[in-house]
Amino acid sequence: MEIITTIDIGTTAVRIGAFDYLGNRVANKKGSYPTFHTQPDYSEQDPEQVFITVLFILKTLLTELNSKKYKVKGLVFSSSMHSVLSIDKKGTPLGNAIIWADNRAKNIAEEIKNSDVGNAIYHNTGTPIHAMSPLSKITWVRKNDPTRFEKTYKFISLKEYVFKQFTGEYMIDHSLASATGMFNIRNLQWDQQALEVAGIQPRQLSQTFSIYNSDAKLKPELAKTLNIPTHTKIILGSSDGCMATVGTGVFNEGHATVTITSSGAVRVMSKEIIEDKNKRLFNYVLDKDYFITGGPTNNGGVVFDWVTKQFGDFKNGIEFDEVMHKLFNDALHVPAGAEGLLFLPYLLGERAPIWNSNARGCYFGININHESKHFCRATIEGIAFELLSISKVLEQYKNINELSLTGTISTLPLWGNLMADIFGKKVNFSQNTNNTNLGSALVGLTGMGVFDQLKDASNLVKPETVFEPNFKNHEIHSKYFHVFNQLTQKLSEEFELISELQTFLK
Repeated sequence: MEIITTIDIGTTAVRIGAFDYLGNRVANKKGSYPTFHTQPDYSEQDPEQVFITVLFILKTLLTELNSKKYKVKGLVFSSSMHSVLSIDKKGTPLGNAIIWADNRAKNIAEEIKNSDVGNAIYHNTGTPIHAMSPLSKITWVRKNDPTRFEKTYKFISLKEYVFKQFTGEYMIDHSLASATGMFNIRNLQWDQQALEVAGIQPRQLSQTFSIYNSDAKLKPELAKTLNIPTHTKIILGSSDGCMATVGTGVFNEGHATVTITSSGAVRVMSKEIIEDKNKRLFNYVLDKDYFITGGPTNNGGVVFDWVTKQFGDFKNGIEFDEVMHKLFNDALHVPAGAEGLLFLPYLLGERAPIWNSNARGCYFGININHESKHFCRATIEGIAFELLSISKVLEQYKNINELSLTGTISTLPLWGNLMADIFGKKVNFSQNTNNTNLGSALVGLTGMGVFDQLKDASNLVKPETVFEPNFKNHEIHSKYFHVFNQLTQKLSEEFELISELQTFLK
């Protein structure tokens, strides 16, 4: 059987999937790698460790597929967005990659945002100016690490680094380029104003291509290692966010995706750019016909990991995932609203809709009767409220009648019904948590000519479960959401003050 294999280089792990030409998953594997937080606001990853993990997991999966007589016809790449890696002329990394969660450039981002060219850069690139964006990160490197900046031959992402190891080519797709804050989504060229702010030239970035591009060739020595033909199609692919949206089949008006992985996002697909006057939404190029518009949150699965470590019972060597599932099951027995306990989930600062790197987490309303199960329930609801706040901004421009829920965290107990209740909308859900890999497969199959258009390929996607809202719970959640919003706005000054104190007392 002929299949296509997808490689998703995520924040905490690489997830590799194999799909037949009807979009059915035939195999998948996952391999993890760490993130290093060497200082407050720092989040980095070792690019070589990421590449070795990708290679090992891919080789393991392909060995299994070959033993079952599957024929791999193509490899498609996707990755998380906003990483920056400095490399020299030999392609050697100059330190670790700075990933999306890194906030060290927060002050520089504010300077750029408030400068004369800030509005023009957002208009041209569609990317909110924030510490997450490579525009801000590269500017930080130039101002704070001039030695590394001068030695840098190119600034690339982790996906570009892995792709270079596979093919020997520096290439970036239009979607991932869109997320840099330096790519003009209106003319599909690197934006001159943004590059001037960063202090770099176009030659210091990779050449940009369509997500369907298959010009690059697999290195012969790598093809031998993987035991696949050198003529295997290498398809450039896209970013994880765009592919997660494609993987839910969301091409119609009134439909949005909510993704909950390490981070989270609410996205819609549109044929036009949605330019928010307050610069709260991103617009990423998908292909010549579509844009992906939405808002990201920093605080998804990383918050679940944190709350599990704080409140979980790890006695007798119980596995982490099992402990997390128990906490979620306990939260099922707590009523909507967690009996008066609210959580602001801003453990890593926040992106949409407040775009405040100094935002901090906060439990509010604690009383003597609250137990660990209430804290867990409030944590889950707090992350859902944050996603709802992003949706509210999107709904100023687009009608949203139903949602598709994606991401590994969304498979945990409670999520489907909770999201339907909080949003007050129908929620579609598939047990196939690899929506990003499925989206990549659909892009790859379109690029290989199996489908004429990506929208045709998306017809393969079918929801398995539909959750309808409980409007009594929705009414309760709406009242708590009002308080959630009020707290976020009222604490904005205190977020800044506590951040200044943390810096002062280092």
